[in-house]
Amino acid sequence: MINNHLKKQNISGHGISMLLILCLFGLCVSSAFGARKKRKIVGDNRIYLIHADNLRFDQYSVNPDAQILTGHVSFRHQNSHLTCDSAYFYQATNSVKAFGHVHFRQGDTLSLKCDYADYDGQVQFMRARHNVVLHHRKQVLNTDSLDYDRLYNYVNFSEGGTLSDGKNKLVADWGRYYVETREAEFYYNVHLKNGRDYITTDTMFYDTRNSVAHVVGPSKITSKGSVVNTSNGYYNTKTDRARLYGRSTMVDKDKSITGDSLFYVKDKDSEGFGNVIYVDKRNKNSLHCGYLRYNEKTGYGFATRRPVAIDYSQKDTLWMHSDTMKIYTFNINTDSIYRKVHCFPKVRAFRQDVQAVCDSMVFNSQDSCMTMYKDPIVWNAGRQLLGEKIQLFMNDSTLRYAHVIGQALSVESLGDSIHYNQVASREMEAFFVNGKAQKGVSFGNVQIVYYPINDKDSSMIGLNYTETDTAKMFMDEHQRLVRIWMPKATGTLYPMSQIPPVKYKLPSFAWFDNIRPKDKNDIFEWRGKRENQKLKNVSRHTAPLQRIGKKDEKKGEEVKI
Repeated sequence: MINNHLKKQNISGHGISMLLILCLFGLCVSSAFGARKKRKIVGDNRIYLIHADNLRFDQYSVNPDAQILTGHVSFRHQNSHLTCDSAYFYQATNSVKAFGHVHFRQGDTLSLKCDYADYDGQVQFMRARHNVVLHHRKQVLNTDSLDYDRLYNYVNFSEGGTLSDGKNKLVADWGRYYVETREAEFYYNVHLKNGRDYITTDTMFYDTRNSVAHVVGPSKITSKGSVVNTSNGYYNTKTDRARLYGRSTMVDKDKSITGDSLFYVKDKDSEGFGNVIYVDKRNKNSLHCGYLRYNEKTGYGFATRRPVAIDYSQKDTLWMHSDTMKIYTFNINTDSIYRKVHCFPKVRAFRQDVQAVCDSMVFNSQDSCMTMYKDPIVWNAGRQLLGEKIQLFMNDSTLRYAHVIGQALSVESLGDSIHYNQVASREMEAFFVNGKAQKGVSFGNVQIVYYPINDKDSSMIGLNYTETDTAKMFMDEHQRLVRIWMPKATGTLYPMSQIPPVKYKLPSFAWFDNIRPKDKNDIFEWRGKRENQKLKNVSRHTAPLQRIGKKDEKKGEEVKI
């Protein structure tokens, strides 16, 4: 085999040109990894020949200065050992060209095998070619062309390579591995696999000791069906921890989250910072905020910094904002799972057909109930509904039942800012079909101000003032009142010209059009009731305590028990 390497070569002018081109290309490759620093050689730097079955000189060969070695060739250089089938040993320049089953060992942690190697002991630099396998501790690097700089402790490969680190397998076109720190750099068509994860990128920095990959540029991380797209991210392949920067996105089936920075920890709190957008395509809703925290194990979530919940499951989109939003998950990973969403304080919501304002709100997915607390107000077209507490029960995001508890008031504007249909009671109920009100029930000290309309010219006939204990109102498909039922009532119909001024409005009348959200952008501007407009809690009257007395036999006085 060595005779093939000892043939004389005739180099023509064309060959010299090709050599110059290859040299220029080599310079470009070197510049891609940075120029080497000036080398400082310390200690005995000579290469020692330990053994060879045959040794000879050939002054007429193309390598007249080389010692030609064959058969179980062995060298020693400082703390390293080189063996091969045959070699050219240049003692004057302190270098070796090794052929066949080349095996280089450094200490007890590094081993390199290849078919051919060119080693310069003076600058401690090796060029290994063909079927190169580098073992360093638990790391294995396979490539076809590798340069090993022993002085600065790194290896380069430029014709494709594969680094195996336990279950992790990393493939790239270009790369560099630092022996001392066990860190690696990979460029162009980089792929990392570890059984459950798959990463593709153009640039990756990999820490083999901590199993942390740092990807730079357009990158994709696939893990158990979820996909991460980022341009700057850190991912730990052992712990499934990820730190993503540069506007990254995580997609898991129908759900995705995007943010300027995302921090993911398996079974622990994950966080998103900066214009965070969470999207649930299946349920057609999303959440926008400046900060989001979520624990996939417990199902607890927390959102703040101008959070906005958006529901687009219906024809019109619902926009809702509050200072803080929290989500609690119960019976997680079971068939009976349900969630509660808490929004507080300063809740404002807008949809084309309905708007709402309250201090705090809770949504329970178990019964699809949305409960509004502390001065809640709901508007629908020209109607306003308020009370101490309002419960809205949904059916696939469509309202099916509403319950107003405590100081309930329903007001309908007739369009002239003077006349209003009004109903006040202790409680109110409303029943809906396909999102439209079909029936309303008021009970407990019911007061009604109603303006009957002349069917011929749509003019107001007068003002009907009624007091009763219970009132049921029925509407047609156009939301027009068609029938009222009351078991017992007292009332008066005042002609339009004879309405007493005090009868135009009920004592509890209030119209809060200035608080009402005007559009989706208006939900961020809080406008609450003035202090004198807020509802005061009305305590229920309780029966006086019954006291049973008995006489003290000694004093003859009555003792209260």
